[in-house]
Amino acid sequence: MSFVVRSVKRDDLQQLTDLAKQFNLLNLPGDRKVLAEKIARSESSFAGDLPKDQAEYLFVVEDIEEQMVVGSSLIIAKHGNETVPHCYFKILKRDHFSKDLGIGFIHQVLRFQLDTEGPTEIGGLLIDKAYRRRPERLGKQISLSRFVYMGLNPERFENRVLCELTPPLTEEGRSEFWEALGRRFTGLPYQEADLLSQTNKEFIESLFPEDDIYLTLLDSKARLVLGRVGEATKPAQHLLESIGFEYLEEVDPFDGGPHYGAKTKDILPIKKGKQYRVAEMSDATFKEKGLIGVGSTDFRCVTSGYEVRDDLICLPSKARDILKVDLDQVVFVSPFEYGRK
Repeated sequence: MSFVVRSVKRDDLQQLTDLAKQFNLLNLPGDRKVLAEKIARSESSFAGDLPKDQAEYLFVVEDIEEQMVVGSSLIIAKHGNETVPHCYFKILKRDHFSKDLGIGFIHQVLRFQLDTEGPTEIGGLLIDKAYRRRPERLGKQISLSRFVYMGLNPERFENRVLCELTPPLTEEGRSEFWEALGRRFTGLPYQEADLLSQTNKEFIESLFPEDDIYLTLLDSKARLVLGRVGEATKPAQHLLESIGFEYLEEVDPFDGGPHYGAKTKDILPIKKGKQYRVAEMSDATFKEKGLIGVGSTDFRCVTSGYEVRDDLICLPSKARDILKVDLDQVVFVSPFEYGRK
């Protein structure tokens, strides 16, 4: 047990910047200034100083022995408000039938939607390339630990959770869906439009068509990637499906990537999680294994063996040391393994 998932700290800036530069995600770019702002926002969020529609919680996984940040993940407490709404295409079906010809078609259409009362969103999942395929399964740890925090602090989040998954892109990072649709209505290249949309949705509302868009009118390359998940993102898709997320028949208006979602209370790490009080047990065996989390302002989470009796839990001394928990303190415990539905 040499890893801990915890809330990000100001001192993590350089290591987090180095990590982010390996991937350069849109919501966690390898830009020191942007990340410094994100860390400051996260610290204010964990401290409870920001309203829900401004709060973002940034988590890191630390190699304790090396004192090195090797992964990250993010929760946006509320994605979509009056200032910056959540926008997406809903995929619907429309029937057309000709009596004269005796034939009909069922067409898929895209309908542009805006949500000013948006859900909680998860994202920003990164694992240092040198730490992938380790037996500790760090990607799973950093992903599921977010839900442990949500289970501990449910009042800080919405009653539904969204995850926007990355679709297949070209080798140059171009979106075939955007080229076939968005670029024709905005004149902007994909990366520029996607970046701009992080802080400004007005151009989308003003320039995107209000009427339904028939998929048959898009070229085959765009239709092929719509609602699909890129190869590198499939492990994240499978993990989400295993804990209760489902495809919402909604896609990102920029790249056509699928939106997955679930009711917060039905997400398995939250639904199956429970709070226990830490206690000593002289003959504990620690046969159970799960995620153990503690804290609202200073959050820490480890994957550890444990033993539960009634409403008490006994943890190995190393886990208690890493979590910095004392006897009689309350922790949130969630399973680490989930069978596929």
